[in-house]
Amino acid sequence: MPRMKRLVIFLVTIILAPTTLLAANSDSAYLFVYFTGNRKSEEAVRYAISTDGYRFRSLHNNEPVISSAVISSTGGVRDPHILRGQDGKTFYMVVTDMVSANGWNSNRAMVLLKSTDLINWKSAVVNIQQRFSGNDSLLRVWAPQTIYDKKAGKYMVYWSMKHGQDADKIYYAYANNDFTDLVTEPKQLYFSPNNGACIDGDIVEKDNRYYLFFKTEDGHPGIRVAVSDSVNGGYQLRPGEVQQTQNPVEGSGVFKLNNNEGYILMYDMYTTGKYQFTKSKDLQHFEVVDKEVSMDFQPRHGTVMPITATELSRLVSKYATAAGFMGTIHDPGIRKLNITMDTLQRTVQVMVKPGTDLKRMQPMFQLVPGVSITRIGKSDFSKGAVDYKVSIKGRPAETWSVKAVANNNTVLDGFYADPDVLYSAKTGKYYIYPTSDGFAGWSGTYFKCFSSPDLVTWKDEGKVLDLETDVTWAHGKAWAPCIIERKEGGAYKYYYYYTGEQKIGLAIGDDPKGPFKDIGYPLIDKHPAGVNRGQEIDPEVFHDPVSNKYFLYWGNGYMAAAELSDDMRSLKEGTLQLITPDKTFREGTTVFYRNGKYYFLWSENDTRSEDYRVRYGTADSPLGPIHVPANNMVIAKDTVAGIYGTGHNSIIQVSGKDEWYIVYHRFNYPNGIHWGRAAGYSREVCIDRMYFNEDGSIREVVPTHKGITR
Repeated sequence: MPRMKRLVIFLVTIILAPTTLLAANSDSAYLFVYFTGNRKSEEAVRYAISTDGYRFRSLHNNEPVISSAVISSTGGVRDPHILRGQDGKTFYMVVTDMVSANGWNSNRAMVLLKSTDLINWKSAVVNIQQRFSGNDSLLRVWAPQTIYDKKAGKYMVYWSMKHGQDADKIYYAYANNDFTDLVTEPKQLYFSPNNGACIDGDIVEKDNRYYLFFKTEDGHPGIRVAVSDSVNGGYQLRPGEVQQTQNPVEGSGVFKLNNNEGYILMYDMYTTGKYQFTKSKDLQHFEVVDKEVSMDFQPRHGTVMPITATELSRLVSKYATAAGFMGTIHDPGIRKLNITMDTLQRTVQVMVKPGTDLKRMQPMFQLVPGVSITRIGKSDFSKGAVDYKVSIKGRPAETWSVKAVANNNTVLDGFYADPDVLYSAKTGKYYIYPTSDGFAGWSGTYFKCFSSPDLVTWKDEGKVLDLETDVTWAHGKAWAPCIIERKEGGAYKYYYYYTGEQKIGLAIGDDPKGPFKDIGYPLIDKHPAGVNRGQEIDPEVFHDPVSNKYFLYWGNGYMAAAELSDDMRSLKEGTLQLITPDKTFREGTTVFYRNGKYYFLWSENDTRSEDYRVRYGTADSPLGPIHVPANNMVIAKDTVAGIYGTGHNSIIQVSGKDEWYIVYHRFNYPNGIHWGRAAGYSREVCIDRMYFNEDGSIREVVPTHKGITR
């Protein structure tokens, strides 16, 4: 696959920021050092830059700027911390010497690095177990950081260590003048009142006091703060945690804003794959500022250091690429998650939203001093590609072409999955109710709704249910909702079934846009009789036009079905049946009725697999049994088009017509296939036309980028 090898894909999440005039020798910009994941190739130091402390863009195409193989004893490094020295021109970095694939109790060392230009680094490995006696039971050395001890006149390195069955504790030692070794015996820096585990220490000086931020490992992992008048001891714990999220967090980092407007506390929400930024003026009260933050990379446990314009210019000249800046292309009409770049051909292809006027589109870019991008000629994208000249100080200019393609898939902006579609007789509009995606481990907590007059243009109607605030019995893993409209006494009611923490709940509303009120308890919270595996997830609600009854279906690893009670709040006793069609059934049941037949659709394989796909069977009753035809594929991947992971669908019929559409999710295009199993956490919703053969069998759907036009 020679072309695939030379194709570089960028996931663009940056918003436009103007070029700022920076002072050459004062702190006017920021450098973010970080690593990106648990693969060995991801355990390396990377750089990103910002001119405002909120909007960061990676350098060197998000590739390592220092070779882990050269500087470490294990071949991998994590948790980089960077510090400007007291002389203002020397930089110190410390990293964990570790490859996580070897186990979390496999490393005994850290790496000390020193530089005068942020580009060339001298390094030394310090193995604590070998360097200092009495560490025979040492299991791990994690997350070192450095601070200058003004009283001692030395650089103090502090980190967490675990010995045997003892808890992780934060220690410190002083470095030599060359920053190549630790020359004092490690001493415990912080003493937990309950002797609980403490890791990821980060010390910030403010008003001659030292604030130690660290992660507790007991119970719910959180960020605590201890304060002292001395950098190397006497820390007293403050009450409470300072993170502003319910998600587990680690790797806190605090940096001061250059405009003197306070401090940023950031931390790694490691179960979601995201960072959170908070702002504080007093290091006691913190306000979430995520809406102001953007990155074109996904960092893990890093730190931010203010830099000067001169230093920024040096980094840009060394590590910036034309491709990197072309990857920041931005316009209201561009789908920012679906941008493809070919660095050899110097081309960028963007997908645009329905209704975008290609003649008037004016893309812009995020720039920094020393970089410019100018359009060559007119920007009428309806006539084909438009050329741009990219100039980076000290390098030859490059010409790049940008092509805009009017594709309707995906249909929703952002990461969403498990879409359920409804046509509302009340409003005459279509609605999609998806899983909110983009969270590692499917850890989303809320549901949204999108409306459309035509199945093509979709409006975000906001949240309709939030497990954290609206539900008492479940607070996470908000998955795979479904909805049905029912007319009751001249008014419409909406019954919204959903998954929360692998249980099935019900919320009810008076409008398809919500909000929906949970009934206060789960409808289904245990396996059906005879089932000892799988999960109680993925509800599907169906109105039988023949009997006028309502049915609920659910299950992962098994398909269960039951008639709903008259008030839709429970299952009718004695109606529950297991109707699993065959071994291909995984999850995601969908049911519809056409020409005397009941159609049952389901998803096969794991949603993290590129072979996640949809199959079907038919029955003469809404409770089965299900007959599975020999050729029963509904939709599957198309490798030529770069479409993978097509599954967990719903079906919509255009009212009064034999016109049918399949609404499904797929991996993000074009990036998902390169993310491994993580692609199953960042999916997007698509719609394609579905046809039937004369005998009523479903004709296999070929997934498209173009989608539907109506």
